[in-house]
Amino acid sequence: MAYRKMTELDLSGKKVLIRADLNVPVKDGVIGDDTRIRASLPTIEAALKAGAGVIVMSHLGRPTEGEFKPEDSLAGVAARMGELLGREVKVLDQWEGYQVKAGELVLLQNVRCNVGEKKNSDDLGKKYAALCDVFVNDAFGTAHRAEASTHAVAKFAPAACAGILMAGELDALGKALAHPARPLVAIVAGSKVSTKLTILESLADKVDQLVVGGGIANTFLLAEGKQIGKSLAEADLVSNATTVINKLRARGGDVPLPTDVVIGKKFDANEPAITRQLADVQADDMIFDIGPDSAAQLAAILKNAGTIVWNGPVGVFEFDQFGKGTETIARAIADSSAFSIAGGGDTLAAVAKYGITDKVSYISTGGGAFLEFLEGKVLPAVEILETRYNG
Repeated sequence: MAYRKMTELDLSGKKVLIRADLNVPVKDGVIGDDTRIRASLPTIEAALKAGAGVIVMSHLGRPTEGEFKPEDSLAGVAARMGELLGREVKVLDQWEGYQVKAGELVLLQNVRCNVGEKKNSDDLGKKYAALCDVFVNDAFGTAHRAEASTHAVAKFAPAACAGILMAGELDALGKALAHPARPLVAIVAGSKVSTKLTILESLADKVDQLVVGGGIANTFLLAEGKQIGKSLAEADLVSNATTVINKLRARGGDVPLPTDVVIGKKFDANEPAITRQLADVQADDMIFDIGPDSAAQLAAILKNAGTIVWNGPVGVFEFDQFGKGTETIARAIADSSAFSIAGGGDTLAAVAKYGITDKVSYISTGGGAFLEFLEGKVLPAVEILETRYNG
């Protein structure tokens, strides 16, 4: 994977346009979590320090193109960025033809409000490109989408490269998947097999152990002929689950499934947690977590891993009584000497909840992009950087 990195370029006196991912949760004008803003700062600060004039652009939420509403504004994001950097960050509502000066930092208004953004319009890409000497893509979280601010602009900018965050993501993911230390263990959990089926099938060719959790595990348990009561599962995908299991076993790997589980009768924060052996699951039971024996078994696998890729909690960890399995796994990853990489919103929430942020080797800022990379798909926003580098 060959692409130009921003850190390799001389940016002194250059106009630099950075596509960041500042899509933070905002409720009633208040930012709930500024992780993405903080993650974008190293690239911005490096460009400023190098003597560039810097324009940053990002999307926020899901506005309708051509219809700007006050809640779509990046003003709150600019204010928070300004606090973190100790300087004012101006938001440009009218930005076409703007000439940024060396040492200046401005933010374009929400790119998703621009007509042609989602459709990857060349015309809009050219307007973005006209703002800069160097385009820097630092938004790994949107790298799986070809949009005007991630793809078209990279075609037409005088130079196009990857920012510090983007390059870090690609290096870490490449290390985890291209040349992993073995055994390679992947944890893929979630409510539905259908949303992650292609990832599961792809990983079955690469990993040594594939740990499935949540509703996905229930479908795999059905495939192995086990009782799951009235737990969430997809009976129509049992044959797909069987294919994944057989693929791994044929290669000498496995899909380690729980032997004991934690159940409730209904999905509720106050529902009592009952631990049962899998064989004792009753018709009206709902599985909400793996049991202590299964958690210990997985912890042992993780302890001996060379590389761990984690996407998804293995139980309903939002309810503490159904979070022990996910907590055990989180602590095992923290204690493991393996190279570990975690990605996806729920996974990062679990990492934060159990306080292991600094014990995970790499925390990916991407959700969809993280999964598509695991699947082996080409990320359009990365592909265009490679094309520019090679051509």
